Amino acid sequence: MTTVQTIRTVLFYLLLSLSACIWGTLSLFIAPFLPFHARYRFIVWRWCRSAVWLAKVVVGIRYEVKGLENIPERPCVILAKHQSTWETFYLSGAFEPLSQVVKRELLRVPFFGWAMALMKPIAIDRSNPKAALKQLASQGDERLKQGAWVLIFPEGTRVPAGQMGKFSRGGAALAANANLPVLPVAHNAGTYWPKEGWAKYPGTIQVVIGPPMYAEGEGPRSIAELNDRAYAWVEQTQKQIEGFADLPGSSNPSVPRDSVDKL
Repeated sequence: MTTVQTIRTVLFYLLLSLSACIWGTLSLFIAPFLPFHARYRFIVWRWCRSAVWLAKVVVGIRYEVKGLENIPERPCVILAKHQSTWETFYLSGAFEPLSQVVKRELLRVPFFGWAMALMKPIAIDRSNPKAALKQLASQGDERLKQGAWVLIFPEGTRVPAGQMGKFSRGGAALAANANLPVLPVAHNAGTYWPKEGWAKYPGTIQVVIGPPMYAEGEGPRSIAELNDRAYAWVEQTQKQIEGFADLPGSSNPSVPRDSVDKL
């Protein structure tokens, strides 16, 4: 990473941290008096969109989105590839209102975590997988009935670019039991916002939203088949994205940059 990019990255983190402190503090005083949808727009939607904007303006991380026509009108379960923090910001600003499956420890983070707790996240205890699955099933179904999207990273943790982690069946089970589809999302954010370290690289993230997928039939077998189908689509799309993405520092990007910016 060049000296200029290092300075930009430090500036980005300073601005992001400052905005989290200010926005989180304001949210604690204002958000509790707002209905859920307005609360989501005030706390999450605006701040996450500003984080994506900061990443674009300060460190040069742009993005292109394909498959917007695949988004159903009714909220459903989003199964997204997990490589970095960027996709959390982007998806939270692209779908509203959205309830996210997060680690319980995140709610203890000053300002950011406190504000997040107001958004009815599904905060699970990773050390107790059985209890976490039950919590996802009950609270996830409740959020869907309330008209919220449910964002799940089925790999469970961030996986470096170029790799795939095993998909948990919790998201597929939640969608199937609610008679709703899963919406698969692939991207290569980890190429420019790596899992390890603090470095950020300029480039264009490719985001692809897949077709809604429904369970075919009932029971555990249909859930497993739906999960495998979503995994296969994400895996194949990841190969296509990562095969054409411009690498950090490349002067000859092969990805066209004329897509419409959604945010």
